Amino acid sequence: MVEALKTAIAERLADLEMVIGWEMGFDALHATPLFIREEGDLHRLTLGPLAVHNLATYLPGLKGKKVGVVVKGCDSRSVIQLANEGLIKREDITVFGLCCDGVISHRKLREALPADLGFVEQATWHSDRLQAVVAGHAVEVRLQDILADKCISCRYPNALAADVLVGAARTPAPQPVPCQDAFDALPQAEKLAFWEATMARCIRCYACRNACPLCVCRDHCIATTRDPLWLGQENSPAENFMFQMIHVLHLAGRCTECGECERSCPVDIPLLLLRRSMNRVTEELFDYQAGTTPGQTPPLLTFQVEEARINERGW
Repeated sequence: MVEALKTAIAERLADLEMVIGWEMGFDALHATPLFIREEGDLHRLTLGPLAVHNLATYLPGLKGKKVGVVVKGCDSRSVIQLANEGLIKREDITVFGLCCDGVISHRKLREALPADLGFVEQATWHSDRLQAVVAGHAVEVRLQDILADKCISCRYPNALAADVLVGAARTPAPQPVPCQDAFDALPQAEKLAFWEATMARCIRCYACRNACPLCVCRDHCIATTRDPLWLGQENSPAENFMFQMIHVLHLAGRCTECGECERSCPVDIPLLLLRRSMNRVTEELFDYQAGTTPGQTPPLLTFQVEEARINERGW
């Protein structure tokens, strides 16, 4: 799949300012974004379970430029959603789509290894398993055991609306998200107690905001503005949860569940629990899933006198 992608990029690179993909990072278990500007950069391109970043996050900052982007299925929804909201021009973007087998969770990988990831001496992928030497210990881990939670129940493993699609189509996961179903079934008091305890870990680094492809108002973010003052800088569960709730509401009907918020969190807060809960409400009320239909206006960015699934007159 890598060679097919390299060929496709090489054929179109002359018409683009750059193509954003992935390359190996500081060790054998981390990939990092790669900005391909000439064919000489293509040898650094890599794919696979380590390609965790949603590269669509860069696109709003490149609006007006002709660029290409390599996307997995969940990432492609972000491209569609950005275009639907007018945050990018779809005609300026060349989408190199992948049929994805899933990416790893570095949190799960840390738990599976006998030492910290910083002591990785060697790592080799063999189809569906990882063989590594960590702090002198040889270890083998199945990809299935370290898959990101979002991949276990992914409904869109194949990139949507891609200009170039690489790889054989994968079958969407049939099962729902078990952890989400269990969480949504909890009594409200238990949910609140969970978030009070969880938000005590938050350090308000805003990595979740910065990694989110749809969180585009960073220069005027409500979390840092002082006029008006909506949020203080106190690092408390109440202030932290207030920030997260504002973030979730700003993404209502927009979140594509790419998981970048959760992946980037340095203290492993399960932020997708909040995002998915809001998405389920949006889907129930408006029959809408963000980033699945090109040209579709998000329901909360438009107005109708009466919504088909909201019976206001019956109240």
